[in-house]
Amino acid sequence: MAGGSAAGETIARAQYDGATNMTDRLAALGVLVNYASADAAAGPLASFHARYQRDPLVVDKWFALQATARTSTVDTVRALLAHPDFTLRNPNRARALVFQFCLNNPRAFHAADGSGYAFWAEQVLALNALNPEIAARLARGMEQWTRHVPALRAPMREALERVRGHEGLSRNVTEIVSKALEISA
Repeated sequence: MAGGSAAGETIARAQYDGATNMTDRLAALGVLVNYASADAAAGPLASFHARYQRDPLVVDKWFALQATARTSTVDTVRALLAHPDFTLRNPNRARALVFQFCLNNPRAFHAADGSGYAFWAEQVLALNALNPEIAARLARGMEQWTRHVPALRAPMREALERVRGHEGLSRNVTEIVSKALEISA
């Protein structure tokens, strides 16, 4: 499918439909989510969730697959934040969606408009209120911001400063963000 073959979508859908186990079904779903049209992937995404919705670890995989998809954007992830099965209060679910997007989807996270960094800041702050240790882990995702191309540094710095300036920030998040900003000083 990565090569753009018209037959690829049909083959991937057949693999999805004919899978006899979750691993094969998830692999085929990954191909559809990453390379097929949104319409072609919508049905398998819904059926996969319906089939495995009672297995939290598999639902985490379902969220992670969408968070890291080539076509995902901040808006995609925001929509998934509103999904009934998502809660930031569950660290594994937060890692599956928010962390996977921020740490493993460079195309969307490093969007030229800075929307990925703004999203990162929002999520660090939201997690800080619920689970400061998890927030600190997510904050580490921007420690190396000065190594990025100059055009991305300004919105990255802005996101870091937004987090550092937040009142009530945990000690760990404050330390991580402050040290990251000191590197450029």
